[in-house]
Amino acid sequence: MASLKFELHKEDNQSKARAGKITTDHGEILTPIFMPVGTVGSVKAVNQQQLKNDIKAQIILGNTYHLYLRPGTDVLEAAGGLHKFNGWDRPILTDSGGYQVFSLAGTRKIKEEGVTFQSHIDGSRHLFSPEKVMDIERSIGADIIMAFDECTPFGSDYNYTRKSMEMTHRWLDRCIKRLDETDNMYGYTQNLFPIVQGSVFPDLRKASCEYIASKNAVGNAIGGLSVGEPEDKLYEFTGLCCEYLPQDKPRYLMGVGTPWNILEGIALGVDMFDCVMPTRNGRNGMLFTTEGVINIKNKKWEKDFTPIDSGFECETSNYYTKAYLRHLVHSQEILALELASIHNLAFYLWLVGQAREHIIAGDFTSWKNEMVVKLKTRL
Repeated sequence: MASLKFELHKEDNQSKARAGKITTDHGEILTPIFMPVGTVGSVKAVNQQQLKNDIKAQIILGNTYHLYLRPGTDVLEAAGGLHKFNGWDRPILTDSGGYQVFSLAGTRKIKEEGVTFQSHIDGSRHLFSPEKVMDIERSIGADIIMAFDECTPFGSDYNYTRKSMEMTHRWLDRCIKRLDETDNMYGYTQNLFPIVQGSVFPDLRKASCEYIASKNAVGNAIGGLSVGEPEDKLYEFTGLCCEYLPQDKPRYLMGVGTPWNILEGIALGVDMFDCVMPTRNGRNGMLFTTEGVINIKNKKWEKDFTPIDSGFECETSNYYTKAYLRHLVHSQEILALELASIHNLAFYLWLVGQAREHIIAGDFTSWKNEMVVKLKTRL
């Protein structure tokens, strides 16, 4: 089977934004794209039919750390991989678990060999090495798999960040070697994306981009951002990475972010995004809409019988009212979680779809500037 292919369709004249297409063995992905997060093989509160029909997702994420612990690689292999296990027949990307290990600061130990950590489920101890992670990602069977890295937190000093970045580069070489020694057990191509690190140090980011670019991977990821740094630093270092990463390969900004973060990231040259924000915030009553941000818990929506959002095409958003969703939230009905999650995800997919259309039309920058103001409005 063929490796991942990336085609550039249009580049914006006033920014670095571009529209393209990624082709994998499980289908095509039109970029720029937002990827709903399905950490344990499931996007929270949303089923696969809703992902396809209402949300119009083209690719979803799974997570190596969580899927390794539960259900385990033996179950995934017996099922024929994650696509067969969860019934999603479109592309899947798996995060390597590096960020989750980073989050387990109290129980992890990082060495050259890899990272030992305690399971958040039962406290059992495990080792993640680059080789182990590649084997797990082979078992999961995603179309795009991430290299194992250390995600340094914002505020790390220069020397620690440099040593961590250099170790991440050595781990990348071991990931590549392991993949070269093994084959996908399900009969299709898996594509490795290396991850740029270097925190908020320009020389380290540049060095990491150059090292990653030298590996000539089919795509590249920008990691270590959206970990507590100010928004201006997020944009500064995203832009720096896009300058040094190859123009003819898709760029994936990991874990970002708000709708306006995504539009600014697109303007800087990013093609792929993921974040738990639309589902997590939705479950807590925050809705992103075409007119701005809504806290659906507020009393002002109690007798508002207008649709959740009629500004874009989504059956859920157009059919249910703000008053009804507010009622469900205050009644702690499970349906509230479902409707809010579907709405927010559909909005994110609509937003990147609109960005693509405006890039192709040639008016992306003016549209983006107007849209960012509207998106930040608190209703």
